[in-house]
Amino acid sequence: MRRAYQVAAVRAAERALMDLLPEGTLMGRAAAGLASVCASLLARQPGHVYGARVVVLAGSGDNGGDALYAGALLARRGAAVTAITAGPKAHAGGTAELRAAGGRTRADLTAAAAGDLIAGAELIIDGLLGIGGRGGLREPFAGLAGAADQARAGARGAGARDRSTVVAVDLPSGIDADTGAVDGPAVNADVTVTFGAIKPGLLIDPGAGHAGAVELIDIGLNPHLAGEPAALAPQADDIGALLPRPGPESDKYRRGVVGVLAGSDRFAGAAVLATGGAVRGGAGLVRVVTATVPAAAVRQVWPEAVLTVHPDGGDKDLIGSVGRVQAWVAGPGMGTDPDAVARLAAVLGTDLPALVDADGLTILSQHPDLLPRRAPTLITPHAGELSRLLGTDPAAVGARRLEHARRAAEQLGVTVLLKGSTTVIASPGHPTALVNPTGTPWLATAGTGDVLSGLAGALLAQGLEPAWAAATAAYLHGLAARLAAAGTRRPGRRKAADEPVPEAPIGAFDVITALPAAIRSVS
Repeated sequence: MRRAYQVAAVRAAERALMDLLPEGTLMGRAAAGLASVCASLLARQPGHVYGARVVVLAGSGDNGGDALYAGALLARRGAAVTAITAGPKAHAGGTAELRAAGGRTRADLTAAAAGDLIAGAELIIDGLLGIGGRGGLREPFAGLAGAADQARAGARGAGARDRSTVVAVDLPSGIDADTGAVDGPAVNADVTVTFGAIKPGLLIDPGAGHAGAVELIDIGLNPHLAGEPAALAPQADDIGALLPRPGPESDKYRRGVVGVLAGSDRFAGAAVLATGGAVRGGAGLVRVVTATVPAAAVRQVWPEAVLTVHPDGGDKDLIGSVGRVQAWVAGPGMGTDPDAVARLAAVLGTDLPALVDADGLTILSQHPDLLPRRAPTLITPHAGELSRLLGTDPAAVGARRLEHARRAAEQLGVTVLLKGSTTVIASPGHPTALVNPTGTPWLATAGTGDVLSGLAGALLAQGLEPAWAAATAAYLHGLAARLAAAGTRRPGRRKAADEPVPEAPIGAFDVITALPAAIRSVS
């Protein structure tokens, strides 16, 4: 489990630890860890550390000091290190150490000269701002971040290297450490070396998209980190421990019965996909309530599902007549007409766990009286759907995902799985959000949300609490998409150990097909 703590908790832990240690010890530990990661990155390039051109972008705070001290350690290994100091004053100790090690500092460069120096670097260390920074970067920091972006993309022209590697110190400058919000120019890093504890902004987009790979350096903070973490990112072992497994006494009812209220004559595929997610999610029995056309499609693809075809109008006690159900999935492709509203209301009127998605969320935005309810409830909106539920702008939801997921959980009284570039899960009354680390852009295709709904509903029916059903489903869903996109290697073709796996477009049904492999990989 990767635990992320807010800035206030990290600062308090740092103060507590510094009271026990000689002055400068924490900065020394951070700089040593940072220099070690930088050296390992340079060692993968021609020439290794000796003679490598390194540019340090140093602000006036402690992150600038960490970067300068790390630059000094690299200079002592033979790197050609130049620090561009951009704040009102440079960290005195770090500056002196870098100069003593043979490095240079420059504070008088024009924007063009700084850009040329950055463009020629093999490695750029971003120490402009620390974790207390708020808002986008202003000049001259914004210009330096832009030059680093150009160098990272290999976009500078004659004399520039093909591509520079950018390493952020603790957090890419311009990112909100607590939320991941990016309110203006910000550094884009290949690697972020963070100290003592991961910060939520490194796990949650848009900040996570700027962080690259996150390397955590242990500087001794753990015993001093108080309170609950702000976010948790489950890993494979955590998901494996959560997955329900059948035992010798299991039967289809003990393994969980999930009801799926989904599909319409226009959106027949939604019922097929949600049913597939539930079947492959381990439910012992799937009962599908749908219209005539999707019922025929489900019967062809998932003959193990038990079907109830609802009439075109007036279904008295339809939900009660379906049979034994232990959790409901309601919404994918079901429509939003008055009959659909009545069916959703009937599901939410039960005392069973329920997941609401897609058309069900549209109905909830039009009928807010349907929430809250006493039974466990999970909703799975994307930013647009959540914005309708909250009466806010979709762009605002995407920019501040953690904030809006938490707000919706408290306001609606439900667990919220906010889909998108980072899946964020928030529950009412719980300070710790869950963040999924397996998301992939290949999931941005029609029907994958229906698969996720069925999968999470199956886990609800098997007894998982809404937040952990959501986290487990999101993890497996993302992993299955990655496996499906990677596919298999062509016969007879040998692949180098470090060669990236080629990927190809996938559809929602490919995710269903890959779910057993995803589950095996964490079991």
